[in-house]
Amino acid sequence: MLIGVLKEIKTKENRVAMTPAGAEQLVDKGHEILLETGAGEGSVFPNEVYEKVGVKIAGSAAEVYEKAEMVMKVKEPLPVEYPLIRKGQVVFTYFHFAASLELTQAMIDSGSISVAYETVECQNRSLPLLTPMSEVAGRMAIQEGAKYLEKTFGGNGILLSGVPGVDPGTVVVIGGGVVGTNAAKVACGLGAKVYLLDTNLERLRYLNDVMPANCFPLMSNPATLRRLLKEADLVVGAVLIPGAVAPNLVTRDMLGIMKKGSVIVDVAIDQGGCVETAKPTTHDDPIYEVDGVIHYCVANMPGAVSFTSTNALTNATLPYAIQLADKGYKQAALDNPEIARGINILNGKVTYKGVADAFGMPYEPLESIIG
Repeated sequence: MLIGVLKEIKTKENRVAMTPAGAEQLVDKGHEILLETGAGEGSVFPNEVYEKVGVKIAGSAAEVYEKAEMVMKVKEPLPVEYPLIRKGQVVFTYFHFAASLELTQAMIDSGSISVAYETVECQNRSLPLLTPMSEVAGRMAIQEGAKYLEKTFGGNGILLSGVPGVDPGTVVVIGGGVVGTNAAKVACGLGAKVYLLDTNLERLRYLNDVMPANCFPLMSNPATLRRLLKEADLVVGAVLIPGAVAPNLVTRDMLGIMKKGSVIVDVAIDQGGCVETAKPTTHDDPIYEVDGVIHYCVANMPGAVSFTSTNALTNATLPYAIQLADKGYKQAALDNPEIARGINILNGKVTYKGVADAFGMPYEPLESIIG
């Protein structure tokens, strides 16, 4: 199979979908890799490193889209790319369709096969291609939140760790999954007082056993959330419903009970955000203020630590890319239910229920199309 690897064009997105080491394994299996020139530079992988392992370099994204049977990206296609996507072409990337009707309709109209990293799902309900970037984003949430708590950025001047004789900051993490757990670990490591909220009692029992003593796992409900928001210096939104829009758990009226200069980092912004006042921001312009509360809602947080992120992402995606390349999408989906769950749109039909429900579109089960 001819696999195209594209250069990311989202603002300050420095990741690339395939490391040279990953590309080498695909080439060794007899596949061809066509890399858009400069695609790896943001992750410190120049063209020459790819060429040494047998990758061919394309001069433009248009050339990659024209020639490749499967294209790989990190972030979703942007409007300038929509006309380049061909009918029957496999597009393997993060889509987060439920957050964008425009993107969903464009991929339906293209007639391509949209395989979404974020909905590839194992039998135990884990999300192997979302997990590494969730780990990065969760850890970064505290790093970024701590920065914007500084008075020079408009924050309330709190040092999360505190110092001897001065209380540490208070962090509220909404969601005890991969993002939330990683955020809580880093916040605890700094010495903050951390509340970790979830609605799954079994998960809370587990977190209570494994988290440090300065982490307090609590059952999430509106009353508890309102109580904790009054104390919070930093709030991390870490709620995920796979393939569907995130629920608005922090409403506009709740901002009124929060401290002025407190910070919200909404990691769920890729799926619409779990804060009512959240809207996507970029690394160039990452924050805005509503009712005295600073909002950080960068939709591609891991792009800022691209070397780490690219390596972690390739470690996870490569086994699935190999299956898709070796067998083609149809046989790969028939052989591996995890890949089948990743196919969100196929030949103009929505095959992932969460996406169909988000926009009131017809849902066509994948098995009814491919058997």
